[in-house]
Amino acid sequence: MTVVLERTAPRTAPIPKAAALGIALAALATVVWSGSFVTSRALAGSVPPVQQAFWRWLVALAVVAPFGARQAWRQRAAVRRHLGFVLLASLLGVTGYNTLVNQAGSTTPAANMGMIMAASPVLMAVFERASGVRLGGRRIAGLLVASAGVVLLIGGGAGGARFAAGDLWMVAAACCFGSYSGLLRRKPAELGGTAFLFTTFLFGTALLLPAQGVSLAVQGGFEPAPGTVLPILYVGVASSALAFFAWNRAVALVGPSRAGVVYHLQPVCVALLSWAVLGEATGVAQMLCMGLILGGVVLGAAGRR
Repeated sequence: MTVVLERTAPRTAPIPKAAALGIALAALATVVWSGSFVTSRALAGSVPPVQQAFWRWLVALAVVAPFGARQAWRQRAAVRRHLGFVLLASLLGVTGYNTLVNQAGSTTPAANMGMIMAASPVLMAVFERASGVRLGGRRIAGLLVASAGVVLLIGGGAGGARFAAGDLWMVAAACCFGSYSGLLRRKPAELGGTAFLFTTFLFGTALLLPAQGVSLAVQGGFEPAPGTVLPILYVGVASSALAFFAWNRAVALVGPSRAGVVYHLQPVCVALLSWAVLGEATGVAQMLCMGLILGGVVLGAAGRR
């Protein structure tokens, strides 16, 4: 049943219950991922970016293995047939995306990271439209309104936000995530959701091994302590295993562009978390722009018209 939805949901309007579930799962993933930007920023001075990513995905792999390893083994023939697709998804969604986010966190405020990542749904919509899916006027309008809020938020330097060198890393991360989400629509039907999640985590972690070795040799390891281990456990369990499962399922139910509109909530969540946890300033202008983003999310998450 899950496989059928993944192939047909983008072509037909989902039933209300499925649409509501998809929107809720996209929102869950977005909120949980918001915390990962804060942890990347908090770990910037203690854990090198590559090592953050490697241990994150190793933890995520251990969490998903009891549920996905057996299914992946049963579907190993399908994995071999679609190895190129699985490797590309692993590279974009696992190896590349979070490593770039962690690299950005060394120089960029968490609020900036969330703002820039909010641009990735535009790329998701481009991929879906290129695949022949009609997005609908309301969804396009919601995407434009939310994007305008993001542009104003960054362009006006609201809340003291300013571009830093790491913002370029975040642009690259946004492109990786947008491409990964667009790729999900083409996931082969014979690959089950849990098997796909496990294999992408496995290959993505394996692709990080060379960079992990270089980081250990050049930068050395980090000291295990509550301030380093607990954030890594959070991003490994919640931001990786839970959030990626929720996001993949959301895209299967409502399509990448509609889930992407909900993803615009991320700069709001990141700004609030960074203010509460890291003490990063949030000004009046920033809050007004966030209101514009929320309005776009509400508009775009509604049914296609």
